[in-house]
Amino acid sequence: MIPFSVLDLSPVVDGGSPSQSLANSADLAKHAETLGYNRVWLAEHHNMPGIASAATAVVIGHVAAATSQIRVGAGGIMLPNHAPLQIAEQFGTLNALFPGRIDLGVGRAPGSDQIAARALRRTLAGDVDRFPQDVLELMAYFEPVQEGQTLQAVPGEGQDVPVWILGSSLFGASLAAALGLPFSFASHFAPEMLDEAVELYRHRFQPSEHLDKPYIMLGISCLAADTDEEAQFLFTSQKASFWRSRTGQTRGRMQPPSADWDDRLLDGIPSASIRAAVVGGPATVKAGLERFIAKHQADELIIASSVYEHEKRKHSYSVIAEAGGLTPRAV
Repeated sequence: MIPFSVLDLSPVVDGGSPSQSLANSADLAKHAETLGYNRVWLAEHHNMPGIASAATAVVIGHVAAATSQIRVGAGGIMLPNHAPLQIAEQFGTLNALFPGRIDLGVGRAPGSDQIAARALRRTLAGDVDRFPQDVLELMAYFEPVQEGQTLQAVPGEGQDVPVWILGSSLFGASLAAALGLPFSFASHFAPEMLDEAVELYRHRFQPSEHLDKPYIMLGISCLAADTDEEAQFLFTSQKASFWRSRTGQTRGRMQPPSADWDDRLLDGIPSASIRAAVVGGPATVKAGLERFIAKHQADELIIASSVYEHEKRKHSYSVIAEAGGLTPRAV
């Protein structure tokens, strides 16, 4: 098989709290480390009561401090929300604290609604259009300081922080290929353009000092349990969250699974991401992941497993690790 990684949105569940969610993120990362996962990434989202990772760099530091070997990073930082210098300083600091373990994935989506985006940026004019230039500026801050350079990131300068391009469209694939950077496609929530984006990235890839050949990590939603029936029951929490987000409901905290969930609620709603999820017991999950890898020739998978109960979420990642043949770590 290939390396497996963890995408953690630090979910805040009904009856829980952000404090508990952040503690769970550290505990999940420690669990993933022992199971043999390659990296844990956290994502920037704002104005969402069900997600606790808005201050992404802070949470990355929290998770990295709880672990010792697994890579920890951003999947991702929404660069239009920030000045590149600020992100270079944050991730330069993280890399100084946890040398060789920090990843920086960047995207151009707002990671929020328009109200939060305006509050973060103070304006919505032109920021997204500057994304390629902002990526280049950010990467330059990680280079050794040149003679006469008047502005530098401290920490940041000379830090070997790998930069990834994240995307859910052809834009990100094209940019990653042009810059010779690794690419992570968000096929866990936007699978419609997956095949075209992968083909474009591999076809147009230009080798660089950062990467000599294409490297693509694909996101996939996967929920595993001891049986197919239990997994499908647990997956009702994610279906309900998806339904609320697509029907204009308040984006609240994750609800517990329900035997009363009715799949007919999704009729008429574009739900490719729900249909693409791999959900089931050990044999079903193993077969589903093998099919996905074989079809898309991924170099790595980053797996989002959203489960209401923390211990069942950890167990989901345990079953997935076994399905992927991961080698446990001694920590």
